[in-house]
Amino acid sequence: MIRAATSADVPALHVMIRELAAYERSVEDARATEEQLHEAFFGEHPAAFALIAESDGSVGGDAHGAAEPVGFAIWFRNFSTWTGTHGVWLEDLYVRPEARGGGYGKALLATLARICTDRGYQRFEWSVLDWNTPSIGFYKSLGAEPMDEWTTYRLSGEPLRTLAALAQSDENPN
Repeated sequence: MIRAATSADVPALHVMIRELAAYERSVEDARATEEQLHEAFFGEHPAAFALIAESDGSVGGDAHGAAEPVGFAIWFRNFSTWTGTHGVWLEDLYVRPEARGGGYGKALLATLARICTDRGYQRFEWSVLDWNTPSIGFYKSLGAEPMDEWTTYRLSGEPLRTLAALAQSDENPN
């Protein structure tokens, strides 16, 4: 079952984000706190949204067969100046190892695709690590195409602060 996350899901999301970071070999970079996640998803101005994949109790459930979170998708709206429409950017997709192959990843992606089509969004995009061949194969099986001609760039830490220092302090773009 796929459902929108609630504030009660933040602790489980936090744990699974750390699991994803470990899988991606960068647990030291996963510094978000539960408080930050709560504000990002449920604060006055949500910056992102989360979907939860729940087991039927047979995978990842407790001893009484109660449903438990086995995966998540975190996403936010983006915008294309070329299409003039919003789209969905999938920030993270994760399914716990014991639940992989159970259709949860596909169901999360299908739910996001449905959000796109229902809202008239024309693009659904995400990044994948080059070495993550199981995920690449999975995405290609769904018809996703790599954007090989694009390279993602990132500014963070000191280079971000250095560039920010060049901006006029009296400017307020928003």
